[in-house]
Amino acid sequence: MPNLLFLSDNEAFAEDLSGQIKLYAPDFNVIRTDEAGTFYDLVLLDEQEEAAERYADHPAPVFLLTANGVDVSLNNVTVVEKPLSLALLLDMIKSGIHLYENSEDGYLRFNNYELRPFKKEICNLRNGEVIKLTEKEISIIKYLYKAGADKITAKNELLQEVWGYNPEATTHTIETHIYRLRQKVEHDDASAQLILTEDGGYQLKF
Repeated sequence: MPNLLFLSDNEAFAEDLSGQIKLYAPDFNVIRTDEAGTFYDLVLLDEQEEAAERYADHPAPVFLLTANGVDVSLNNVTVVEKPLSLALLLDMIKSGIHLYENSEDGYLRFNNYELRPFKKEICNLRNGEVIKLTEKEISIIKYLYKAGADKITAKNELLQEVWGYNPEATTHTIETHIYRLRQKVEHDDASAQLILTEDGGYQLKF
């Protein structure tokens, strides 16, 4: 589930657009306040030119919505003129996230690992070993990464977010995938732990 940071001083507009995005693109997790330590796949700014300068160095793409015809010359900021159709905005957001995830900026780095989602692989930076992963394994690691270093993710939450509505999937399904993922990547090396089991849930080791 991509994390979309959406900042706006116009509460009515922000509530309306957030609701539209959640309705027509339910796979997006719309976040209205910049939370320290949270990973964002895309930043959406509404009439916030100064904020665009602050986020210009953010690794993820930044979209600036404006009706003022501003000329913002920042490498990582795309200016989107209002009014615009929701369908066009969603297409732009999806395209931006896709390009980001397929670039080196979209690689996730933690505990001397580098996850490369588009290539479906993880690299152990300790020794250069590259291990191929399945889509589900990629999704598990990405979800735990976005949860952050301080959150323990319950098995049921991980099951719902990665498998969605699947009556055949159970918490045992999660346990089996985590076990196989650890066997594939960790090789019984304590320093190379990938996922920790904490209080009946899971946590990525950062």
